[in-house]
Order: sequence, then C-alpha cells, then structure tokens
Amino acid sequence: MGARTTKAYSAVGMLCAATAALGTVTACTSGDNQPSQSAIATPAVSSTTPSSVSPTDQAKKKALEAYTAMWHDFVAAGATSDWQSPELGRHATGIALTNMSRALYADRYNGLVTKGEPTLSPTVASAEPALDPIKIIVSDCGDSTRWLKYRADNGQLSDDKPGGRRSINAIVEKQADGSWKVSDYGVHDLGTC
Repeated sequence: MGARTTKAYSAVGMLCAATAALGTVTACTSGDNQPSQSAIATPAVSSTTPSSVSPTDQAKKKALEAYTAMWHDFVAAGATSDWQSPELGRHATGIALTNMSRALYADRYNGLVTKGEPTLSPTVASAEPALDPIKIIVSDCGDSTRWLKYRADNGQLSDDKPGGRRSINAIVEKQADGSWKVSDYGVHDLGTC
C-alpha cells in the first residue's frame, strides 16, 4: 500500500499505524491542545432516499465513513496511548488494527501521547467489483500539522519536527456482518500530496 515510513515515532503514526512497528510520523496540536471534532471531516451524507442510491454509491459512502471513523477512534486512543482500547476494533481489522495497536503500544512504552487531530480529505479511488463493491480503495491527503506527540510526564513536545501533508492509501472491506472496516493502509512520506 505504498511507502512505509521508518521515521521516529510521532503523530501521523496515528495516521499511519500501518507503519507502527517501523515508526510513525509527526503532527501538531491546536493552541488548546484539545482535539476538535471538526478537524477530521465526516463525508457528506446525501439527501437522496435509500431506494435511489445505487449499491456502489452506498458502499463508497460506508467505506469513507468507516475510514474517517477509524481515525476518530485512533485519535481518542492516542490521547492516552491506550493500545488496548476496544474502540480501535470498531472500524479497523486485520493489519490496520494490529498496526494501530502496535503504534499505541510503542507510544505508551516510550512515554508519549498524541494531542490534536489530523485533517483528512478522503476520496474513493476504486471499488471492486464495480456494481456491488465489497472492497474500496481510499486515497487521502492527511495533514498532521495539528497532531503531535508529547511527553506524557511533562507535556512537552517529543521532538521539534512539524507535521505536514502525506498521501495515504487504505483498503476498506465489507465484513461478513455487513459492516465496513479498514483492513490495511499505508502512509507515504511528508510532502507527497
């Protein structure tokens, strides 16, 4: 799913938990260091009636919602580096879930927490099969300039690296129960979008 970063642990690692075992990327906080629910955009909900929406459009909408919700869950867990948060499995599975847990575990081990939120702008790159998708590829340009790692013991920034914009690709798959979950994702280097 694209280049995996091997940089020191920092916040878009929350955005790139798929690279958690290898490292994560940097981010920033807002002035009050509190997450704002507006930073992670929720995909727009169409006002059309369910009967007029095609299975493909419904699948795309659900995949984008799952992708965005996964980051909401990851942001919440990152505030305390709760690598065992049951919320992580609500919208992620497989490699994505494993790597998010690993990133949070590494942060906990290293005495780090993440403050703020990334800004996301996901779009659907492809849907398979085209007429009734069960697998959606999401492309995003995540901005981590308001999502940084801090020392849990003193509240100081863990490093002086700013966040920035990075290309993110994700696989979102329909589960046996009909829900949609992110199964894998990769975050590219800073400045790739």
